[in-house]
Amino acid sequence: MSSSFQRTTNNGKISRLATDKSYRYSLIMDSKEFRKIFGEVAKSYGFRNAYGGWYKESDECISLFWLQKSSYANEFYLNLRAYIQGAFNRHYSINKEIMKSSFGHVMDQITGNSIFDLEDIAMSDEERIALLRTVFEERIIPFTERCLSKLGIIEMFQKGDIYLLPAVREELGV
Repeated sequence: MSSSFQRTTNNGKISRLATDKSYRYSLIMDSKEFRKIFGEVAKSYGFRNAYGGWYKESDECISLFWLQKSSYANEFYLNLRAYIQGAFNRHYSINKEIMKSSFGHVMDQITGNSIFDLEDIAMSDEERIALLRTVFEERIIPFTERCLSKLGIIEMFQKGDIYLLPAVREELGV
């Protein structure tokens, strides 16, 4: 016999708690709430929001990232990109096309991290938020900061942290 109950969370929202025959409870953060929290964390680290993603820019480069919802599960992938100003005789600015492009001069993606798997009911909301901050500090911020300069991108490539397409390597002279 299965039934469901409602519970008010710390932020006043109503969340569904489902019970099964063993009377186990599960609470799943919804994707809208996760995006909101993700955006708040990004903003707290100085990232600006545009077109559903977050970014920082310098005179040399634009570094950006956005969440991509899985079509198959209640989880996200985190896409990271960077564009080098002047590469291929182009000046880049933040717009919808660049923010959601599958391509960039530098590309990375974070997948398989349980904080992005909203079906992982073993993780509390508080744990998820704490781990999200850790992902920012250990992966997102270092990537975006290093991608704000050509030298940072070259160093990441030379260390094997990223792959650069041959045309991008030629633009950078490596």
